[in-house]
Amino acid sequence: MAFNVDIIAAARANTNFRAVLATGRNTQIVVMSIPPGGEIGLETHGHLDQVLAFVDGVGTALLGDEESAVSAGHLVQVPAGTQHNIVNTGAVDLRLYTVYAPPQHAPGTVHRTKADADGDEGDHFTPA
Repeated sequence: MAFNVDIIAAARANTNFRAVLATGRNTQIVVMSIPPGGEIGLETHGHLDQVLAFVDGVGTALLGDEESAVSAGHLVQVPAGTQHNIVNTGAVDLRLYTVYAPPQHAPGTVHRTKADADGDEGDHFTPA
């Protein structure tokens, strides 16, 4: 099924830490909302590339040993194998959408909080 939405509006409307919107064979679209002082958490995806596009808030992107500021309009590409984290350094939720290639999470995954995400060991994508 084709996926066609106003992704900026969808990302701004999202109040969950993570919500999978669409999963294809080779890509996945996810919206995220990181609360003030929160973070995605240091992680490395050995088998996939990730693109993160920011729509609201301010934060810091850590990619390997590099640190850079992010805010609405910024896009960060994380090549496979790169250790990374996104930290909300602002006073409002840092909202973004991200594209995984290939998919990372099980279709339909929703994590209300980071704690929910950290506790969900069954959320990883399994190809059919």
